[in-house]
Amino acid sequence: MANQWNSGINDRKIKEQICEIGRRVYNKGFAAANDGNISYRVGDNEVLCSPTMICKGFMTPDDICAVDLDGKQLAGKRKRTSEILLHLAIMKARPDIRAVVHCHPPHATAFGIAREPIPQCVLPEIEVFLGEIPFAPYETPGGLPFAETVLPFLKPGTNCIILTNHGTVSFGKELEEAYWKTEIVDSYCRMLILARQIGGISYLNEQKSRELLDLKRKLGFDDPRFHVENCDLCGNTAFRDGYRENLPQPKAFEAPPQYPGYLQAPATTAGVAAAASSAVQSLGTIPAGADLELLVRAITEQVLAAMGQK
Repeated sequence: MANQWNSGINDRKIKEQICEIGRRVYNKGFAAANDGNISYRVGDNEVLCSPTMICKGFMTPDDICAVDLDGKQLAGKRKRTSEILLHLAIMKARPDIRAVVHCHPPHATAFGIAREPIPQCVLPEIEVFLGEIPFAPYETPGGLPFAETVLPFLKPGTNCIILTNHGTVSFGKELEEAYWKTEIVDSYCRMLILARQIGGISYLNEQKSRELLDLKRKLGFDDPRFHVENCDLCGNTAFRDGYRENLPQPKAFEAPPQYPGYLQAPATTAGVAAAASSAVQSLGTIPAGADLELLVRAITEQVLAAMGQK
């Protein structure tokens, strides 16, 4: 870590970048009045951040503060943001992260207020650039308990988290990258709300969903679904072990189709037979005198043969 950073608490260019991201956040309507906060790691133990009680659209470089990784203020005429511990928790848990943007984009925040999981396998850009977006449980903003709500959801490949009943936090190697994640998720949530108003959403099929994840890998992007066994491609289950509350369940949208995940074990004869039995029974009407056991066996053999397992 010692050689990874160069201390830059007086770097005016970075301070100007923080102000520019603040203007974008404010102009997009992602942070009303004094809402939101922005940070960027500049050293082993130094982080630049926005101050508290200031409109993000009107910051100047002289307003920017510096803190250490414990949140102690090192420099700045103004007091550092009251939610800096959230940013620092992310940076300490994920050494690859340098930039964090927290704000309240209205469409994405609406999903957090309703606790409605954000559907996957719908829009190519979301699959490639975001993936599953987990929901951190609500906690009163500002303290360490609030900061720690995101820790179970900082898997490799995660770059945006919904803060339940609060807003979003997005992060990346650079400030612009972190900001783009916020813009992408709010734009997508707006599309989902509009689609819901005119009839609903349609999911991509399994082949097309896998093609997008293959593309994501080829582009060098990570995704939690690449690391979690038995994680459904579209089911928002990559973070199921991190939820202290129940896994959010869809209410406003049709439940997603079930597609086996990247790391799911290959189908076994027993598993295929069980699926074949379920398929036979779901037919509803079976010819009189038909031998169900023979029918299940025949379907199982055909499936295994097609998979090269016979």
